[in-house]
Amino acid sequence: MSTAVQISIVVPLYNEDESLRELEAWIRRVMEEHAYTYEVILVDDGSKDNSWKLVQALSKENPNVKGIRFRRNYGKSAALHMGFEQCKGDVVITMDADMQDSPDEIPGLYKMITEEGYDLVSGWKKHRHDPLSKTIPTKLFNGMTRLLSGIKLNDFNCGLKAYNSDVVKTIEVYGEMHRYIPVIAKWNGFSKIGEKVVQHRARKYGVTKFGGLERFIFGFLDLLSITFVSKFSKRPMHFFGTLGTLFFVAGMGITTYLIGMKWYHLAHNIVARDVVNNTWFYLALSFAVIGVQLFLAGFLGEIATMHSSKKSDYSVAEKVGL
Repeated sequence: MSTAVQISIVVPLYNEDESLRELEAWIRRVMEEHAYTYEVILVDDGSKDNSWKLVQALSKENPNVKGIRFRRNYGKSAALHMGFEQCKGDVVITMDADMQDSPDEIPGLYKMITEEGYDLVSGWKKHRHDPLSKTIPTKLFNGMTRLLSGIKLNDFNCGLKAYNSDVVKTIEVYGEMHRYIPVIAKWNGFSKIGEKVVQHRARKYGVTKFGGLERFIFGFLDLLSITFVSKFSKRPMHFFGTLGTLFFVAGMGITTYLIGMKWYHLAHNIVARDVVNNTWFYLALSFAVIGVQLFLAGFLGEIATMHSSKKSDYSVAEKVGL
């Protein structure tokens, strides 16, 4: 192994103080049974309960447990991003803190990365214990994501995933893009992506933090965003410039036609309405203006790309064990 740590387990959490101690004990049992060297990075995403106090206590009891606390709630993607920055393991496992992901799945996921050579393995909760408000949007998004990405996964949004460390140190997860990490990984050149059927346990404590309607709306917008950003973030002129050219050429084509018809009518003494009173004139003018604006958007995008930085701007309040 390239490092002393075989497995890093990154766990984003928000108001999960009821489950943390039980989850840590379960992870520790599995790690000790298989004699893995490991670390658990608990990322507290601005919890309002006693989650951080428990993280501090667990870190004192088990030196393999480390913690990061955000000053406010940034979302799951931010928590994963910070955990990925800090982790040191050859294989990185992500799982949720609500006890719906089973740590008993870790050895199987680990072997798929280390022995079968996968870059990323996503869990597939084939038999779910969620209400229809979550399962129906999930099926729709999985279908759309398969169609747009070409990745044959059944459950893109499963929190239980395993990664080769190169993947998490290369990709950038932001906004609410954690749902589409396999897509981001593929567009960063990590093409060996697999899937493993995993157990989905009923939630033991608390309630889900994300409802069905907003899951549907935000998920669709995120899918459009990640598709655009992944394809054109480094070459925005290819997108805006192409659209601008099409609009500008269409506008010039209509203008040429109108001028030609005007000269034809004058040459043959045909009375016709004035060009500026023609609907096609305003359509041509609009197309030309839109084309120029799209070109300008492309140039501004190119300038922003050249001067962009990947520096994260998440405000970290405390760390333990790191």
